[in-house]
Amino acid sequence: MNSTTNELDWRSDKVPVSKVFDDPYFSLDNGLAETKHVFIEGNGLSERFRDGFSIAELGFGTGLNFLTTVLSWREQQCSGILRFTSFEAFPLQPHDMTRALLAFDELQDIANEFAPYWLGLLENGKIMLPDVELSLIQGDARSQVSNWTGLADCWYLDGFAPAKNPELWGEEILQAVYDRTHLKGTFATYTAAGFVRKNLQRAGFEVIRIAGFGRKRHMTHGYKSASDAK
Repeated sequence: MNSTTNELDWRSDKVPVSKVFDDPYFSLDNGLAETKHVFIEGNGLSERFRDGFSIAELGFGTGLNFLTTVLSWREQQCSGILRFTSFEAFPLQPHDMTRALLAFDELQDIANEFAPYWLGLLENGKIMLPDVELSLIQGDARSQVSNWTGLADCWYLDGFAPAKNPELWGEEILQAVYDRTHLKGTFATYTAAGFVRKNLQRAGFEVIRIAGFGRKRHMTHGYKSASDAK
Protein backbone atom coordinates (compact mmCIF):
# COMPACT_ATOMS: atom_id res chain seq x y z
CA MET A 1 0.00 0.00 0.00
CA ASN A 2 2.62 2.53 -0.99
CA SER A 3 1.26 6.01 -1.57
CA THR A 4 0.76 6.59 -5.27
CA THR A 5 -1.74 8.09 -7.66
CA ASN A 6 -4.59 5.72 -8.39
CA GLU A 7 -5.46 4.69 -11.94
CA LEU A 8 -9.10 4.79 -12.96
CA ASP A 9 -11.71 3.36 -15.21
CA TRP A 10 -15.03 5.19 -15.57
CA ARG A 11 -18.40 3.50 -15.39
CA SER A 12 -21.14 5.21 -17.44
CA ASP A 13 -18.61 8.04 -17.79
CA LYS A 14 -19.56 9.21 -14.28
CA VAL A 15 -18.43 6.77 -11.61
CA PRO A 16 -14.67 6.33 -11.09
CA VAL A 17 -13.51 2.75 -10.50
CA SER A 18 -10.12 1.97 -9.01
CA LYS A 19 -7.99 -0.24 -11.22
CA VAL A 20 -5.97 -1.23 -8.15
CA PHE A 21 -8.97 -2.57 -6.22
CA ASP A 22 -11.52 -3.04 -9.03
CA ASP A 23 -14.09 -1.19 -6.93
CA PRO A 24 -16.11 2.02 -7.51
CA TYR A 25 -15.45 5.07 -5.38
CA PHE A 26 -19.10 5.54 -4.50
CA SER A 27 -22.43 3.77 -4.80
CA LEU A 28 -23.74 3.18 -8.29
CA ASP A 29 -27.25 3.79 -6.93
CA ASN A 30 -26.67 7.27 -5.46
CA GLY A 31 -23.32 8.02 -3.87
CA LEU A 32 -24.47 11.25 -2.25
CA ALA A 33 -27.53 9.64 -0.67
CA GLU A 34 -25.35 6.80 0.60
CA THR A 35 -22.89 9.23 2.19
CA LYS A 36 -25.73 10.99 3.98
CA HIS A 37 -27.26 7.72 5.18
CA VAL A 38 -24.07 5.97 6.24
CA PHE A 39 -21.81 8.71 7.55
CA ILE A 40 -23.92 11.77 8.41
CA GLU A 41 -26.93 9.93 9.81
CA GLY A 42 -24.92 6.89 10.91
CA ASN A 43 -22.86 9.11 13.22
CA GLY A 44 -25.82 11.30 14.23
CA LEU A 45 -23.89 14.39 13.21
CA SER A 46 -26.71 16.90 12.90
CA GLU A 47 -27.22 16.67 16.67
CA ARG A 48 -23.51 16.55 17.56
CA PHE A 49 -21.79 19.27 15.55
CA ARG A 50 -20.00 21.86 17.69
CA ASP A 51 -16.96 24.11 17.46
CA GLY A 52 -13.85 21.98 17.12
CA PHE A 53 -15.73 18.78 16.22
CA SER A 54 -13.21 16.33 14.76
CA ILE A 55 -13.95 13.80 12.03
CA ALA A 56 -11.41 11.28 10.76
CA GLU A 57 -11.79 9.16 7.66
CA LEU A 58 -10.18 6.14 6.08
CA GLY A 59 -10.24 6.81 2.34
CA PHE A 60 -10.58 10.38 1.00
CA GLY A 61 -11.36 9.25 -2.55
CA THR A 62 -13.21 11.87 -4.58
CA GLY A 63 -13.81 14.15 -1.58
CA LEU A 64 -17.52 13.27 -1.66
CA ASN A 65 -17.77 12.53 2.08
CA PHE A 66 -15.83 15.66 2.99
CA LEU A 67 -17.89 18.02 0.83
CA THR A 68 -21.17 16.46 1.98
CA THR A 69 -20.08 16.93 5.58
CA VAL A 70 -19.10 20.56 5.09
CA LEU A 71 -22.43 21.20 3.39
CA SER A 72 -24.27 19.63 6.34
CA TRP A 73 -22.16 21.65 8.79
CA ARG A 74 -23.03 24.88 7.01
CA GLU A 75 -26.71 23.98 6.69
CA GLN A 76 -26.76 23.54 10.48
CA GLN A 77 -25.32 27.08 10.71
CA CYS A 78 -22.67 25.85 13.11
CA SER A 79 -20.28 28.39 14.57
CA GLY A 80 -16.57 27.75 14.92
CA ILE A 81 -14.40 25.27 13.03
CA LEU A 82 -14.98 21.74 11.77
CA ARG A 83 -11.81 19.62 11.72
CA PHE A 84 -11.61 16.83 9.15
CA THR A 85 -8.66 14.44 8.78
CA SER A 86 -8.51 11.87 6.00
CA PHE A 87 -6.04 9.05 5.40
CA GLU A 88 -5.47 8.14 1.76
CA ALA A 89 -2.88 5.86 0.15
CA PHE A 90 -3.97 6.43 -3.45
CA PRO A 91 -4.97 10.09 -3.91
CA LEU A 92 -6.86 11.09 -7.02
CA GLN A 93 -5.72 13.90 -9.25
CA PRO A 94 -7.76 17.14 -9.00
CA HIS A 95 -9.20 16.80 -12.51
CA ASP A 96 -10.48 13.29 -11.66
CA MET A 97 -12.06 14.54 -8.44
CA THR A 98 -13.77 17.36 -10.32
CA ARG A 99 -15.04 14.99 -13.00
CA ALA A 100 -16.39 12.51 -10.45
CA LEU A 101 -18.21 15.18 -8.46
CA LEU A 102 -20.11 16.30 -11.56
CA ALA A 103 -22.41 13.35 -10.83
CA PHE A 104 -24.00 15.29 -7.96
CA ASP A 105 -25.95 18.43 -8.85
CA GLU A 106 -26.53 19.24 -5.19
CA LEU A 107 -22.78 19.53 -4.58
CA GLN A 108 -21.76 21.65 -7.55
CA ASP A 109 -21.53 24.96 -5.69
CA ILE A 110 -19.37 23.58 -2.91
CA ALA A 111 -17.38 21.41 -5.33
CA ASN A 112 -16.57 24.52 -7.36
CA GLU A 113 -15.61 26.36 -4.17
CA PHE A 114 -13.08 23.71 -3.19
CA ALA A 115 -11.79 22.77 -6.65
CA PRO A 116 -9.02 25.42 -6.61
CA TYR A 117 -7.68 23.95 -3.34
CA TRP A 118 -7.29 20.30 -4.39
CA LEU A 119 -3.82 20.62 -5.91
CA GLY A 120 -2.52 22.42 -2.83
CA LEU A 121 -4.09 19.72 -0.66
CA LEU A 122 -2.12 17.03 -2.51
CA GLU A 123 1.08 19.02 -2.24
CA ASN A 124 0.77 20.41 1.29
CA GLY A 125 -1.80 18.18 2.99
CA LYS A 126 -3.91 21.09 4.26
CA ILE A 127 -6.88 23.27 3.43
CA MET A 128 -7.63 25.93 6.04
CA LEU A 129 -10.76 28.07 5.76
CA PRO A 130 -12.57 30.13 8.41
CA ASP A 131 -15.09 27.35 9.11
CA VAL A 132 -13.26 24.15 8.18
CA GLU A 133 -9.79 22.64 8.37
CA LEU A 134 -8.96 19.62 6.20
CA SER A 135 -5.84 17.50 6.65
CA LEU A 136 -4.95 14.83 4.10
CA ILE A 137 -2.43 12.27 5.35
CA GLN A 138 -1.03 10.22 2.50
CA GLY A 139 0.48 6.76 2.81
CA ASP A 140 -0.30 3.40 4.38
CA ALA A 141 -3.09 4.07 6.87
CA ARG A 142 -1.99 1.15 9.03
CA SER A 143 1.06 3.13 10.11
CA GLN A 144 -0.30 6.63 9.56
CA VAL A 145 -3.28 6.25 11.90
CA SER A 146 -1.02 4.80 14.59
CA ASN A 147 1.32 7.79 14.22
CA TRP A 148 -1.47 10.36 14.22
CA THR A 149 -1.52 12.45 17.39
CA GLY A 150 -5.14 13.57 17.03
CA LEU A 151 -8.38 12.21 18.47
CA ALA A 152 -11.62 11.98 16.52
CA ASP A 153 -15.18 12.52 17.70
CA CYS A 154 -16.28 10.25 14.86
CA TRP A 155 -14.81 8.09 12.11
CA TYR A 156 -15.88 7.41 8.56
CA LEU A 157 -14.62 3.93 7.69
CA ASP A 158 -14.83 4.13 3.91
CA GLY A 159 -12.08 2.05 2.38
CA PHE A 160 -12.67 -0.11 -0.66
CA ALA A 161 -14.73 -3.27 -0.09
CA PRO A 162 -13.28 -5.55 2.61
CA ALA A 163 -13.11 -8.45 0.17
CA LYS A 164 -10.92 -6.38 -2.17
CA ASN A 165 -8.95 -4.29 0.34
CA PRO A 166 -8.78 -6.36 3.57
CA GLU A 167 -5.70 -4.46 4.80
CA LEU A 168 -7.84 -1.43 5.63
CA TRP A 169 -10.21 -3.52 7.76
CA GLY A 170 -7.76 -5.58 9.80
CA GLU A 171 -7.32 -5.80 13.57
CA GLU A 172 -4.23 -3.59 13.59
CA ILE A 173 -5.72 -0.55 11.91
CA LEU A 174 -9.12 -0.79 13.62
CA GLN A 175 -7.35 -0.95 16.98
CA ALA A 176 -5.53 2.24 16.02
CA VAL A 177 -8.87 3.80 15.07
CA TYR A 178 -10.29 2.89 18.48
CA ASP A 179 -7.25 4.24 20.31
CA ARG A 180 -7.62 7.57 18.50
CA THR A 181 -11.31 8.03 19.27
CA HIS A 182 -12.65 10.25 22.04
CA LEU A 183 -14.72 8.58 24.75
CA LYS A 184 -18.31 8.38 23.46
CA GLY A 185 -16.93 8.90 19.95
CA THR A 186 -18.56 6.98 17.12
CA PHE A 187 -17.83 5.27 13.84
CA ALA A 188 -19.93 4.33 10.83
CA THR A 189 -19.28 2.22 7.75
CA TYR A 190 -21.26 0.92 4.80
CA THR A 191 -20.06 -2.66 5.36
CA ALA A 192 -21.52 -5.28 7.66
CA ALA A 193 -18.89 -7.94 6.87
CA GLY A 194 -18.57 -10.35 9.78
CA PHE A 195 -14.81 -10.13 10.16
CA VAL A 196 -14.96 -6.32 10.16
CA ARG A 197 -17.53 -6.29 12.95
CA LYS A 198 -15.46 -8.78 14.95
CA ASN A 199 -12.32 -6.68 14.53
CA LEU A 200 -14.18 -3.57 15.67
CA GLN A 201 -15.45 -5.44 18.72
CA ARG A 202 -11.98 -6.78 19.51
CA ALA A 203 -10.66 -3.24 19.33
CA GLY A 204 -13.17 -2.23 22.03
CA PHE A 205 -16.07 -0.62 20.19
CA GLU A 206 -19.71 -1.31 20.91
CA VAL A 207 -20.85 -2.50 17.49
CA ILE A 208 -24.39 -2.29 16.07
CA ARG A 209 -25.69 -3.58 12.74
CA ILE A 210 -28.45 -1.46 11.21
CA ALA A 211 -30.24 -1.06 7.89
CA GLY A 212 -27.93 -0.23 5.02
CA PHE A 213 -28.39 1.95 1.98
CA GLY A 214 -30.05 0.84 -1.24
CA ARG A 215 -29.25 -2.74 -2.14
CA LYS A 216 -27.07 -3.20 0.93
CA ARG A 217 -29.27 -4.81 3.58
CA HIS A 218 -27.05 -3.82 6.49
CA MET A 219 -24.34 -1.41 7.57
CA THR A 220 -22.45 -1.00 10.83
CA HIS A 221 -22.05 1.76 13.35
CA GLY A 222 -20.94 1.93 16.95
CA TYR A 223 -19.26 3.89 19.69
CA LYS A 224 -16.50 3.98 22.27
CA SER A 225 -18.08 3.51 25.66
CA ALA A 226 -17.46 6.07 28.39
CA SER A 227 -16.79 3.13 30.69
CA ASP A 228 -13.51 2.57 28.82
CA ALA A 229 -11.94 5.53 30.61
CA LYS A 230 -8.81 4.48 32.47
